Amino acid sequence: MVAISTQISELDINNAEGQLTQIIILSNISWQTYQAILADSGNHRATRIAYDQKTLTLKMPSKLHEIINRLLARIVKTLTEELDLEVVDVGSTTLEREDLQKAAEPDTAFYIQNADKLEGLDPAIPAHLPPDLVIEVDITSPSTQRLEIYQALGVPEVWRYTKRKGLAIYSLEAGVYTESQCSLAFPQVNANQLNQFLEQRQTQGENQVIRGVRAWIQGLK
Repeated sequence: MVAISTQISELDINNAEGQLTQIIILSNISWQTYQAILADSGNHRATRIAYDQKTLTLKMPSKLHEIINRLLARIVKTLTEELDLEVVDVGSTTLEREDLQKAAEPDTAFYIQNADKLEGLDPAIPAHLPPDLVIEVDITSPSTQRLEIYQALGVPEVWRYTKRKGLAIYSLEAGVYTESQCSLAFPQVNANQLNQFLEQRQTQGENQVIRGVRAWIQGLK
């Protein structure tokens, strides 16, 4: 096990409405220590990790966080089916660049336009090939740091959900994220429609929402 002798600079716990989100930020963490923490933690931990030039952030997702994340992931995969696109769902696989001293574990990441570059059941991800789309869900804590990491890693598109704003689409333009109305991966899809599907989940079951996604996209063909 790795012994951490650095100071915890932030501990954010929110129990409102039965939700629990925990954020721990550690400073002065070397790349080697970050790698050792990953190795010690294993592949079955619940936390998401982000690393940005010696700052390590650990996030423990809440139940609501995971429900929204998984619904959005199902919507993405449904869209690829209906639009006859390939997809590789790499989940929260660690995205990292030692040369940039940056790494992050997204809530869910997908290769869509570049899915053909990942072959087999356990594909090797080509060096410096970021996912085409990343999902980030923020229930009680901002993901500003993660957006900056994805921007540096060159992730073309991020779907970011916040309780205050709902879902927003961010597209990488000239190396900077700009909020966009429409998706890069799915030009037919816009943020307003995605938010309507999320709102429907308040009164409908998940499968019913997904059937609505299929019907909607089929109506566009």
